[in-house]
Amino acid sequence: SLAGLVTDFAFYAIFSAVISTALSKIMFAGGGMMQANDALRRIEEVLDAPQMTVADNPQAPRGNDVEFCDVRFTYEGAEHPALDGVSFRVPAGSTVALVGPSGGGKTTAASLVPRFWDADSGSVLVGGVDVREMDPHVLMDDVAFVFQNNRLFKSSILENVRVARPDATREEVGKALSAAQCDDIIAKLPDGVDTIIGTRGTYLSGGEQQRIMLARAILKDAPIIILDEATASIDADNERHIQQAMTELCRNKTTLVIAHKLPTIRNADKIAVIGEGTVLECGSHAELLAQGGVYRRMIEASEKAGGWNTPFQQPLTRPLPQEGSSMHGESR
Repeated sequence: SLAGLVTDFAFYAIFSAVISTALSKIMFAGGGMMQANDALRRIEEVLDAPQMTVADNPQAPRGNDVEFCDVRFTYEGAEHPALDGVSFRVPAGSTVALVGPSGGGKTTAASLVPRFWDADSGSVLVGGVDVREMDPHVLMDDVAFVFQNNRLFKSSILENVRVARPDATREEVGKALSAAQCDDIIAKLPDGVDTIIGTRGTYLSGGEQQRIMLARAILKDAPIIILDEATASIDADNERHIQQAMTELCRNKTTLVIAHKLPTIRNADKIAVIGEGTVLECGSHAELLAQGGVYRRMIEASEKAGGWNTPFQQPLTRPLPQEGSSMHGESR
């Protein structure tokens, strides 16, 4: 009948609307549950992470040199070691550059100094003391590091820099920013060093963020510096500023630098070529060129691809391009 048809239509019209609304709520609730479960899983991973061991009788370092002694390290779940018998020394006040193919173990080696991980065997020494035998607070006070993918806090530039030394004055922060070639950044910001970075604030380019990170390291004034490709993936103008800031940062400091820019590598006191988890060659730029080994072949390959510009003792096939360009294929 017509009355029954109208009743059925009204019922299904109302029921359809209720069902669609209910299904939408269930979908949103399901999505929220998935996000909550993922957040809880990540929190549990942090809580379950092994704590850094602390020596019962911590030893104080007897200098600022860094030495790797037959270091071996394998990441959890990996089939092959990331480091397999690595040995080299960074004398106090000198600069050692780590170069080599991607995945060769350079970043892993640098990460063992501030104890982001601990070696499975062998020793990483700071001032003649195994880093595992040092007070972690003393170790962190002695080491400053700047990595390629640093991120700033959603706070003011002043506080982002002062996190390295909370008792620093505004004047000291300003001097560190100037030394890191950040004056042009501060000048264009609406509130200067008090400008908030990030959400509801000002966004900086990758190169500008890197300069702020260098200012943080300069303010910390640690005797040991670790730089992991600090000039990678940035424009030429920022690279010029960052190279100047790195010169200021590393003056009279023990420096371990992972580099792919020739000026940084060529000016290092020693160069360690790391590949397949071991040190393949070690020596100065001129010494490694004269050996005609892996380092020489890396430069020749890069030269053919339009890479570095360097004063070779023996001529290559054609003149090299400008020295600010990077070595192709060199990354972590």
